[in-house]
Amino acid sequence: WFAQKRSEYNHFVEALLSGNIENMNAYMNKIALTTFSYFDTGKKPSDQTEPERFYHGFVLGLLVDLKNRYTIRSNRESGYGRYDVVLHPVEKTDDAIILEFKVHIPLKDKNLEDTVRAALEQIVKKEYAADLEEKKIPLDRIRIYGFAFRGKEVLIDGGCILDFDRI
Repeated sequence: WFAQKRSEYNHFVEALLSGNIENMNAYMNKIALTTFSYFDTGKKPSDQTEPERFYHGFVLGLLVDLKNRYTIRSNRESGYGRYDVVLHPVEKTDDAIILEFKVHIPLKDKNLEDTVRAALEQIVKKEYAADLEEKKIPLDRIRIYGFAFRGKEVLIDGGCILDFDRI
């Protein structure tokens, strides 16, 4: 039963590993719409801390199958802050991945695009790649993704850390 269900569940992981942002967004929005509850995602914008923890835990759960391919770290210090999730590759052929989650706050950001941009900027400004660089992972082998959440809506963007023009 698990073997049959596993491929559906892994569409997000496949999209993440291949860098397919369109499919990452499609999967997350489908799951958020059909699975998440209003109570999971926060009742009002000021409930930002708890909803971010919910989204964080959900994405971590999706990544658990990668434990043989990546060392998965959550809420660890690196650079000048504490990242949400970093995937340290076991093999040198895999890219490292940094994920940052942000809940949309209407008083702070106009739209989800602004929120996802803030997540990407935070990764760069706070130098979350410092630990990866220390382990001799070249910057062009580090991918960053920002996740913006607003209730049951999700926007993911990112790519190569050297692609500052997209941020």
